[in-house]
Amino acid sequence: MSEGNAGDTERADEAVEDSSTRRKPVVVVVEPETPGNVGTIARAMKNFGLHDLKLVDPPELDEDGEAYGFAGHAREDVLPNADEVTFEEVVENYHTVGTTAITGEDDRSHERWPFKTPVELRESLATVDAPTAIVFGREGRGLNNEELSRLDEVCSIPAADDYPVLNLGQAATVLLYELRDLTVEETQLPDTAVTRAPEADVERLHDLFGDFLESTGQREHRREKNALLLRRLLGRAHPTEREVHSLLGTVRKATTKLEHADYLAAKHDEPAYPRE
Repeated sequence: MSEGNAGDTERADEAVEDSSTRRKPVVVVVEPETPGNVGTIARAMKNFGLHDLKLVDPPELDEDGEAYGFAGHAREDVLPNADEVTFEEVVENYHTVGTTAITGEDDRSHERWPFKTPVELRESLATVDAPTAIVFGREGRGLNNEELSRLDEVCSIPAADDYPVLNLGQAATVLLYELRDLTVEETQLPDTAVTRAPEADVERLHDLFGDFLESTGQREHRREKNALLLRRLLGRAHPTEREVHSLLGTVRKATTKLEHADYLAAKHDEPAYPRE
């Protein structure tokens, strides 16, 4: 292979690698009034795999104050590494997504319309790799129309019509949660929620349950119905191996006790276990 071809291959490999390494959004808070909300947002960022926090005209964030108190483990990295920036710098350097609780009624006003829900925003950002900023506004007033008109997209969290305004920290947590597929590689949850028990064990349970039903003295048609109900129930439930083994032990003991009760009744010439 010639040097030129080798260089082209290396550049192509680098391009593939670059395209698979998505840039995570930065989070921008414009003129936050309450240090505690800044800490809450930093914590939400840490929860959902984000680390780059930028603040426009923030209050003083004392290391012994509520911002650090609310930040949890984000006090170790996200919060102390937050950058103070201007709104102009954010607009000039990022693809921007403004957040708002109040949206336009229709297309006659474009400051707050059209807007995406958090899920729609996640789907949209998943198709593009670009430096992106999620921009949150002030606690009481949010982003104003002039600021929103300078941002590229608008996102709004669907909420009750009579009270759609979320607390700033709550709004950030909801939105960043919905974007987690773009920002979190692994969670604390296992990849597989349930590992179903081996079918041989499940069938053993069905057989033993049949013996149990027979020991109760139920009529045949009722035993068949109850056996089918259990099969449908376990089919939907996807029991684990431990769950099936626990049920096997319980049903086996119950069956043994019923059989022993029948034996004692016959031995002492007493009434048998009540039958249908």
